[in-house]
Amino acid sequence: MILPVVKIPNKILLQKAKKVVKFDSKFLKLIKNMSDTLIASKNPEGVGLAAPQVGISIRLFVTRPTKRSKVRSYINPIILKVDRIDSSKSEKKGTSTLEGCLSLDRIWSPITRSLKIHLQYQTFDKKMHIEWFEGFKATIMQHEIDHLNGILFTKRAVEQHSLVYEERNGKLEEIRI
Repeated sequence: MILPVVKIPNKILLQKAKKVVKFDSKFLKLIKNMSDTLIASKNPEGVGLAAPQVGISIRLFVTRPTKRSKVRSYINPIILKVDRIDSSKSEKKGTSTLEGCLSLDRIWSPITRSLKIHLQYQTFDKKMHIEWFEGFKATIMQHEIDHLNGILFTKRAVEQHSLVYEERNGKLEEIRI
């Protein structure tokens, strides 16, 4: 089932989500519905969706970095470590990607994120996993974990003094927030 995506200014998007403690059939159905919703998202195509974005304030998100990727779920995620230096030993401390959000229609901003993160999370079988994510996948994880902490990418844009754009008639026009 496709779930409606909560839009700003809904206050649930600004709240810290609660830890998942109940792994039951209702929760499994939520994961399935969130996966269906992410796959169905168009214009823009979604690559991640956090539970608060469908109106449920729990620490869960799903990702699908590419159209060919299988949807994966991450329960109670915690970033254990960030690696701000890339593998080529350059001085680059992060990567800037133009980010958007399914909860903020047609708004975009280049956000600098860590290049690599070490993430701890659970799966539906309650097993704990620890995994490194790099590049675009690391960006997605950080964006979705921000959602679980009540932080929108526009807050990151303000913190980083990044330009913010609104898509109008197929073009990006700078706006003030």
